[in-house]
Amino acid sequence: MLTDRLIGILAGGVSAEREVSLRSGKAVFSALQKKGYKVIFLDLQYDIASLIKKEGIEIAFLVLHGGWGENGAIQGLLEIMNIPYTGSGVLASALAMDKEISKKLFLSHGLSVPNFKVIKKDKAIASILKDTKKTFDYLSQRVDFPLPWVIKPATEGSSIGVNILKGEEDISRYLENAFSYSDRIIIEKYIKGKEIQIGILEDKILGGVEVRPSLEFYSYEAKYTAGLTQYILPPEVDANIYDKLKIAGLKAHQALNCEGATRVDLILDDMNNIYVLEVNTIPGMTETSLLPKIANLVGMDFETLVEEILRLSLIKFNILK
Repeated sequence: MLTDRLIGILAGGVSAEREVSLRSGKAVFSALQKKGYKVIFLDLQYDIASLIKKEGIEIAFLVLHGGWGENGAIQGLLEIMNIPYTGSGVLASALAMDKEISKKLFLSHGLSVPNFKVIKKDKAIASILKDTKKTFDYLSQRVDFPLPWVIKPATEGSSIGVNILKGEEDISRYLENAFSYSDRIIIEKYIKGKEIQIGILEDKILGGVEVRPSLEFYSYEAKYTAGLTQYILPPEVDANIYDKLKIAGLKAHQALNCEGATRVDLILDDMNNIYVLEVNTIPGMTETSLLPKIANLVGMDFETLVEEILRLSLIKFNILK
């Protein structure tokens, strides 16, 4: 397929997920090279438009995790430059990256999400942030569910800046950490249960994986440190519940109008209630990442998955039929 066109693997970026993005990019680069495509690897940090133009790429394969790689910014730039790209468009990318807006959209489509409150870094919170008791009292008046709370930035991925608050002594530290990534944070009710990830390719459900981190939750450290997480493929749940998890994953993907490959993060509680956490529009693409593991369940090896993501983008931009 179109092996005469130069495909740019866009990776790196300047987000907190830079190193993971570089690893994903190298894996995708290698896979397409083995398939016979003309590919070039671009580590994007500064002067992005100039670099893309200079290298003369004709198709962009996006593996820019987090930041402007996933929030619609790079997608908008590529559209202005008239360069086809993989994955979701500008709006879907922006919606998925914004946890406040995506949660509201999930609710409007009949999906369940953990109870949550949005806290903005205004003058009131900024003035008391160093005072643990005042900060806890301030939030306790605004958050109408008990501890534990999950505290996370409203616009980050890969569990960056996420902490579970069990007592007031850590509240200032956790808030400062989350606010260092976003001027809005989400305080979410902690749901104890199984962490399930569902892989979607366009409107096709690939399957799912259950992650069992040895740490408190599937944190950045648990995701990217070998040996800290056990992966159960497929998840050890009742077949009927597994079907419901897969349908919830697809509905979440469709609620945001996502395209290409996504990974949907869900929680299944002890009463078999399903909660959607978020949709990852540019999931990890190393050969040991979750989406490739899920795709392998249906007999799709890594190189085939990468080529299929490319094929779907070429159909989207009317290059293939």
